[in-house]
Amino acid sequence: MKFETRYHEADLSKVRVLVTGGAGFIGSNIVAYLLGFGAKQVRVLDNLSNGYRSNISEFESEPNFEFQEGDIRNPEDCQRAVKNMDIVLHQAALGSVPRSIADPVTSNAVNVSGFLNMLVACRASETVKRFVYAASSSTYGDSPALPKVEHKIGKPLSPYAVTKYVNELYAEVFAKTYGMEIIGLRYFNVFGPNQSPEGAYAAVIPLFMQALKDRQSPIIHGDGEQTRDFTFVENAVQANIKAAFATQDATNQVYNVACGERVSLNELWEILQEASGIKLKANYGPPRPGDVRDSLADIEKARTRLGYEPRFSVRAGLKLTWEAFKT
Repeated sequence: MKFETRYHEADLSKVRVLVTGGAGFIGSNIVAYLLGFGAKQVRVLDNLSNGYRSNISEFESEPNFEFQEGDIRNPEDCQRAVKNMDIVLHQAALGSVPRSIADPVTSNAVNVSGFLNMLVACRASETVKRFVYAASSSTYGDSPALPKVEHKIGKPLSPYAVTKYVNELYAEVFAKTYGMEIIGLRYFNVFGPNQSPEGAYAAVIPLFMQALKDRQSPIIHGDGEQTRDFTFVENAVQANIKAAFATQDATNQVYNVACGERVSLNELWEILQEASGIKLKANYGPPRPGDVRDSLADIEKARTRLGYEPRFSVRAGLKLTWEAFKT
């Protein structure tokens, strides 16, 4: 994906950035942005369990790109990855609520122990100035309040949600105890190019798109009236870049990253059918345990303190994603 809009004012030619999980969906889009705007060095740390080498293969011939195959569960890999880096954009995680319910131990090992390893490595680094990490809207848990405001959360509804909340707690403690500059970005259902429809825990939008491509009816869990704040990936990339270069008084905070727009799964399916020009009837199955019913973000804090302004609506993002997906 090529980025045309510049979200930074800093001189990227002097900045060295580590993107953990950089072969994954969001991470590889961040890498594309950084390299597209001439970052001095972009290093990717990824164990390729969720990421794909194909997501970063186009960058491997560039002299300012480096791929390090490694695992955040290994402290030595983390220490090697942060060496000589200025900024860390931590995207590596094991996502999916259903996966965490099926295997909470591995989710905890990656999302909690791996996250802690990265914090420890950054704390020990003599060069890392800023640590920005992927938080999650799952942290809002069973809170019925809409829209979701950063300082009001509920009880977690899944092991995955627990791990992402623990990330926020660790980040706050490390920022206060060790004087680190840390920012958490609570993503709300990010979608876009490079998001894989493969695997048992694929997200709903690539699954819907694959169904359209294959001319097969998708399965919607529940009645389809549950709502989400679907967020095009360039909005998430923007948030990472803004957070990486935000003023120091914006650090030691978490921010919602979303569009501030509610769309039901039934509406989502309709929009995708319109974008593709293909009409198919969806099948409905039982609701999934651990899923929240409704989600909508208040993005005022990110607007005010980071200068974040989502450029892509859900409809615009879905159209771009379908164009990339169908080829």
